[in-house]
Order: sequence, then structure tokens, then C-alpha cells
Amino acid sequence: MFSNTRTNQFLPVSNPDDSSKAPLLNGSHPVGDEPIRRLPRKELLVVVSGFLMFALFVALIVANVGSNENHVQNNANEKGFILSSSTTEKTTPTETLRPPTSSRGVSAGVSEKANQILGGESYRWDNNVLSWQRTAFHFQPEKNWMNDPNGPLFYKGWYHFFYQYNPNGAMWGDIVWGHAVSKDLIHWFHLPLAMVADRWYDSNGVWTGSATILPDGQIIMLYTGSTNESVQVQNLAYPKDPSDPLLVNWVKYEGNPVLVPPPGIDVKDFRDPTTAWYTSEGKWRMILGSKINKTGISLVYETEDFKSYKQLDKVLHGVPNTGMWECVDFYPVSLTGENGLDTSANGLGVKHVLKTSLDDDKNDYYALGTYDEKAVTWVPDDPRIDVGIGIRYDYGIFYASKTFYDPNKKRRVLWGWIKESDSEAADVQKGWASLQGVPRTVVFDKKTGTNLLQWPVEEVDSLRLSSKEFNRVEVTAGSVVPLPVSMASQLDIVAEFELDKKDLERAAESNIEFSCSASSGSAERGALGPFGLLILADESLMEQTPVYFYVAKGTNGTLRTFFCTDQSRSSKATDVNKEIFGNYVPVLEGEKLSLRILVDHSIVEGFAQGGRTCITSRVYPTRAIYGDARLFLFNNATETKVTTSLKIWEMSSVPMKPYMSNHL
Repeated sequence: MFSNTRTNQFLPVSNPDDSSKAPLLNGSHPVGDEPIRRLPRKELLVVVSGFLMFALFVALIVANVGSNENHVQNNANEKGFILSSSTTEKTTPTETLRPPTSSRGVSAGVSEKANQILGGESYRWDNNVLSWQRTAFHFQPEKNWMNDPNGPLFYKGWYHFFYQYNPNGAMWGDIVWGHAVSKDLIHWFHLPLAMVADRWYDSNGVWTGSATILPDGQIIMLYTGSTNESVQVQNLAYPKDPSDPLLVNWVKYEGNPVLVPPPGIDVKDFRDPTTAWYTSEGKWRMILGSKINKTGISLVYETEDFKSYKQLDKVLHGVPNTGMWECVDFYPVSLTGENGLDTSANGLGVKHVLKTSLDDDKNDYYALGTYDEKAVTWVPDDPRIDVGIGIRYDYGIFYASKTFYDPNKKRRVLWGWIKESDSEAADVQKGWASLQGVPRTVVFDKKTGTNLLQWPVEEVDSLRLSSKEFNRVEVTAGSVVPLPVSMASQLDIVAEFELDKKDLERAAESNIEFSCSASSGSAERGALGPFGLLILADESLMEQTPVYFYVAKGTNGTLRTFFCTDQSRSSKATDVNKEIFGNYVPVLEGEKLSLRILVDHSIVEGFAQGGRTCITSRVYPTRAIYGDARLFLFNNATETKVTTSLKIWEMSSVPMKPYMSNHL
């Protein structure tokens, strides 16, 4: 054990600086700080008139500049130029640093996209801290707002990633499709916008969609458009030049929309088509998310040419009281092999995953089940853990996810949108919002039979730099052990934990049900937990993000293990999310407790037991940044010591660049 083990100094709660007299975001002072001064009426009239004249002058200039910029961008795109984001994007000049006053997205017919201030006054961020929050190896555009992953695919040697994007600011709105390409899912080159809102059927937004690659190599892209009357319709697009491996230019089908909301479906509850799969009858099927009253459903459509469709009589599946289903996904997994399967695979040795993003709670749920092609139904293996009421992809911040089959490495890859959990004011100040999680492989968990295993794609390992190993470190009850690593803001951590068997036998049984989110986090002491790692902690432990296990012993002597992330002490800032995330993780006989943690500045991704349970969090420390970030082991159990073995890699940074011709 390290000689500088800490005891009686465990997990202090940070005390934010007193901001009761701090200036407000608009530069004014709190009420009572200064007497109110009124201008004389004549002076006031002159000031108001001058302001109106100035506003009119600015409006004329902005309108003229916007027209010129649009003309330049359209000409460049027609000629197929690869433009840097600085050429094709502009920041809305009217954005000011202030708290949001209304929701975003709901009135337009999508899930809530606003980051409301979560407590008290907005924290006064400085640019040095905000700069630290930008990640080193996660996908994000150079600036502005991003949300759902769209139409990922592999084509002619390149991985393509499209995404919901606002080219005009760091908040949701003006949604178009961003586009980037990569050779390895890690190093990305940004391309011009793939599709913009330039038709009546998508004038209010080019929303989420999916790609289908036909046997002859043709690419079909189906996406939801929000019309000029905010009706959700489905549209078809395809590459202008299929010989172009970069797929820079896209054409929208002249017969769009190809689908409109059917009778009985609200015009704002009809969105997000999946990748299509091929049936034994030579037709293609895909599903869309919707709801009827409070029952979430997946509508099924069949087509032969992706232009004309037939709605099938049955829904693929529905679950009462789950609300609107959006960003649905449907794909096969092998029960025996390690490889992923093409979306059209079916038959013996195959289960199908049905996944939905629940509009009501903003989480992604999945279930395993059996797909009957002829009956056009999918039945869950266990109705108790059906879609929307059972297992989630991730128990932290992870939404609107989408998978694709990668024929290059014969795997299924999962993308997920990781939103911000600070204030919109901070997002506007830093000029960007949201990330994509590290792409994950998805396979069937043959041991449990009820779970998927999610794991960072193997290419992530190529970012590992120098490493340190710590073997069989004993952490006694109530202690904290510092781990001497540099670059604690960019780490890949693999760890195993063992509890003393005698301690397990001696531990008292309890009928109290444990829950990560309902607990007091890592400060809540039990006989057999919590224990794990303190991520992004400062030297004084005033800021820390514990990622940990908690083992509960029931009245019958059975052990239940929980995997949690505690954000309650992650920052002294007052306007960031400080929830405690987590859930039960199955641990089978003979398995050690294991986890992998990817730390990349303001995102922490945890994978427990090979990826059976995953937690993604966004944290915004103010002290535990740059060279002041630290890493610790901890054990806050009362009745057991923990033996831990770890290997920790520092991770390199990946520049995100505009594509240039010499990248071929």
C-alpha cells in the first residue's frame, strides 16, 4: 500500500464561493446594489429614437451580408469544393450570455433540447476553464450545436458520420446535416454540410435519418423533414456522385416526401426512419417511431424501390405508458459468434434488438427478442424488461443513439449523442455544445443471455501513450489512495477489484433496497461499498467524480452489485448537473469486479463487467483541470478492504480537421 494513504479526509463536499453579490450575466448588479437612476423624459426619448435608428441600420447590413454569404456557399457547394467550417458556418450575432427563458424543440415536435440552468445564479465561467472542457479524442464539430447521430456507414474505404447540426449557434435550432469522414472512426475530417433545410418539406429542419446500402452498392438515405407547417414527413436522398468515396454532394428525391403521417398519428409524432432490412419476399422493411395516446409504437413500412411504400397492418411492437418513441433502431445479433451481423440477417442463432429513445425521460432503452417476418412482429424474451421499462444502453447521459453494420471489420457499431449538462449561457460563451460518445461495438452477452455488451471500438486503443500499472493495491475501509499519473484529464483506465471473502461472509444482511440515484452517492457508507476511483479530483478533494461499485447483501445472503457515478461533488459551479447515475450490474459466479473508464476532459465514460452496464457523464470541474487534475482509489465501505489492480494509459489528442485533397 502507498505510504500516503489518506484517512479521515474522505469525500468533502465542495463549498461554492459566495456569489450573492456577483454581477448578473447581462452586466447589471443584484437588486439593492445601486440606486435606480431615471433619465429625464426628453433625454429618454432621444436615446430610444437613436437606438431604433441604429437597430434598423444593423438589420439592413446583416440581411445583405447573409444574402452574400448564402450565395457564396451555394456556388461553392455546386462546384464540389471541400470547404473549411470557417467558410460554411457563421455564428448568430444576436446570441448573448444569458440564461435560457424557454424550452427548445418541443413546440417543433421533437424532444426537449434546452439546457436549463439547474440551480441558482449562473456560474461565472472564465475562458481558461471553458477551454479545458473541450475534448481531446471525442467527435465534435469545430463549433456550434450538435445532437443526434445520423446515417453512419462505411463506403469505399471511408467511415461516414452525419449529425444534427446548427451552423448558426451553440443552441438547438436551424437543424441541418453535418458530415465528417474517417479511416479509423477516431481521426475525423470535416466536410461541407451534407443536407440543408432548403425545401418546403424540410424547411423547419433536416432531422434524423438512416442509411441503407443496397446489394449493388447504392446508398439510400431516408430522413425526417419538418415541413413549412411543422408536419413530420419522410424524405429520400442519395449521393449525387456514387463514385465519390467522400459522398460530398447529395440529391433530394424530386418526389419527396415519400411518407406522410397516416390516419390516427399526430403530425408531430412520426419520425426517425431506421436502416431498412431485406425480407425473404424480396422487399425492404423499415420502422418509424410514434405513439398512440401514451403507448409508444414502431410503425412498419414495406417498399421495393424506396419511393413507394405500404404501411403494414401491424406495428412491430408497442409498450403502454412509454410515450413517444423516437430514434428507433432494429438490428440482429448473433447468439454464438463474436462478429456483428448485417441488418438483414435472420434465422437460427439470431436474436433481434429493438431500441427506442424515450421522449418522456430522454433515455435509450433496448430489449432482446424474436422477430417473426411473416407475422410482422417482434416479441421480447422477457416482458418484464421490455423496451422502455427495462435495460438501458447507458445509465448516464446517452441519447438518440444509432447503430450501423461495419462490413470492413464485421462488427456492429453504436453511436450516441452526449448532451451538455451545464447551462446554455456557458455553451454560448464557449461557442459549442454536445459531443458524440466514443463509438462502441455491440455484441450479445452469451453469459447472461439478457444483455448486450458495449465496448469502445478497438481503434481507441491506438491513442494509448505511456502506461502505469498498480498491482494488488490494498485499500482499507474509509481510505483514499492517490495514484501518481500525469495528464489525468485524458486517461484510459482498466481496473479489477476483489473483496475479502471473509468480509463478504461476515457482512450483515439487510432488507434495504439500494439505488445509485436515490443514495447519497459515494459518501453513503455500507458494509461492502462504495469503492472505486475518484476521477478529475483536485488535491484537496473539494472536487471529484467518483466512479464506483456498491455491493448490497440481501436478507437471503445474496449479493447484488451496483455500478454508479457520483456527480454531486464534480464541480463547485452551481449551474451544472450533479445527479448520481447508475444501476444494477450482473456479476456472475467466478467473475471479478471489473471496469474500464475513458476520461476525456468534460466527459467520463464507464464500462462495467465488460460493458454490461455503462454510464456516461459530463462534468465541469473548476479546480481539477489541466495539471491540477488528480486520480485516486477509494474505499468508503465500513466492513471490508478492497484489493485493486489497475493499468492506466495517458491518451493522445486527435485534431479534428477540414478535409483536404492530400488526405486521400
